Amino acid sequence: MTPPTHPVLAKAAELLVQHALPWIDHAVTASREPFTTPNMLRPNVDSRRYGWMHYGIFFPRLPAPHRYSHVMTLLGATGTTIFDNDHWVTTRARDTATLLTSTAADGAYCYQGYSMANDCQISADGTHIGFGRELQITGSYPDFDVRVNYADVQFQARIHCTDRVSWFVKNFAYEHLSLLATCEGQICQGEQVTPIAKTLCTFEYARSITPQMLVKKPLPAAWKLPADFFTYQIINLNDDVQLLLTEVRAQGQTAFKGMHVRSLSGRQEVFVEDVRFEVSAHTTLTDPLGRSMRVPERLRWTVIENGRARLKINGHIASPWRFGHGRGYAACYDFDGEFEGQPVAGQGYIEYVDCT
Repeated sequence: MTPPTHPVLAKAAELLVQHALPWIDHAVTASREPFTTPNMLRPNVDSRRYGWMHYGIFFPRLPAPHRYSHVMTLLGATGTTIFDNDHWVTTRARDTATLLTSTAADGAYCYQGYSMANDCQISADGTHIGFGRELQITGSYPDFDVRVNYADVQFQARIHCTDRVSWFVKNFAYEHLSLLATCEGQICQGEQVTPIAKTLCTFEYARSITPQMLVKKPLPAAWKLPADFFTYQIINLNDDVQLLLTEVRAQGQTAFKGMHVRSLSGRQEVFVEDVRFEVSAHTTLTDPLGRSMRVPERLRWTVIENGRARLKINGHIASPWRFGHGRGYAACYDFDGEFEGQPVAGQGYIEYVDCT
């Protein structure tokens, strides 16, 4: 069970989410405009403003047996309840980096911590991000090369980003974006080679200030920023259209809940008015540190706009849950339902952290 947040911090978080965030955040407006600031995609390791960064590349629909893959990195401790695993800190909290990468195949899982100063290779302009022998990301917007190497898995992909951008947060303290992208490459596991034909993926980046900039040691649990629930899900409806489904909460207050719709053919929309995420069946997992968390077995999304159903889907988890998305897990699920009045079915990628 997560220790309670200090009452002062809890109240401050409630006031921020209820009253300040709607005025200072521009994520919804910016999600309807093209991406025009590629120079922001920098690691900022020595920044006096930003204390943690995130690079993420997510592949929601791949051939069996892998089905999905992801490269989830954090550079610096976030100072939040949902994402910090403080046992990785060996020097300073701000120097700590983590990598989560996996697929649905047996044995295809890596969760590792690093000292950025001692174990990583990070260029100031962001054209080279290296985590030990396990990860290399090279290139610059719009084209990147990703190489993953762990256990008996080698994953190589070429990424081409579009200017269709979805913002989850966009304000002076915290920016978090996702670019619609395409990829092709291959996954080798042992002697099995799985080619990846051109398909939709995402390239994601975040940067934020954090109280960990002020102290070397990890913040006590009661003083971490009380974001305590997070789910992020990606669906490739076809070779053109991709959905992003997100909910983030802090102290019971919704910080963001919405559906982004973007396509190679130019569509770029966000829906936030009547978005519902429900879990109809749970299971309980215990992480390597002995902490328990309920995660979905079955889930449902409903998105209504002006009385019209944009999305109605039901899903069930279809792969092992992989620990290491901060305090939480990642997996994939099979779904069916409707999108804008048409039947749809397929597979989604899910990240889920519930520290409530």
